Amino acid sequence: MFGADKGSSTNLLDGKRLIIGIVQARFNEGITNALYEACHAELLSLGVQDKHITRVTVAGALEVPLMLQAMAERDEYDALIALGCVIRGETYHFELVCNESAAGVTRVSLDTHTPIANAILTVENVAQAIARQEEKGRDAARVAVEMAHLLEQHG
Repeated sequence: MFGADKGSSTNLLDGKRLIIGIVQARFNEGITNALYEACHAELLSLGVQDKHITRVTVAGALEVPLMLQAMAERDEYDALIALGCVIRGETYHFELVCNESAAGVTRVSLDTHTPIANAILTVENVAQAIARQEEKGRDAARVAVEMAHLLEQHG
């Protein structure tokens, strides 16, 4: 437990001074819009100012890492968030998209030393995506804010 020091969970979830970038895939747009709405609302509730939240949309999950990299290299954001939804189909394409997008997001984070909350859902069907969209959107906001503070303190 962190206790009441600089690393307390209360301080870690204070978004008042943070600038956050969001990259949202348009593929499965109904789901990704819901992810964004939940994420955006949670960022606001954590104190991030609306004017300090930038949203960029890209075609799909495979395009997310490149946009994250471009945003991270501008060095304007305290943290970034990846939003998307990949639903299993009948071919191997699902595994390829899931694996490559996740690896790309991780690589960008490590290469640029930028915290990135990865909320690209990888699900079997639309029902699973709908069941997770709001919670995962909120979780991504909290993770981004917390990691921005942790990296500032310990990075």
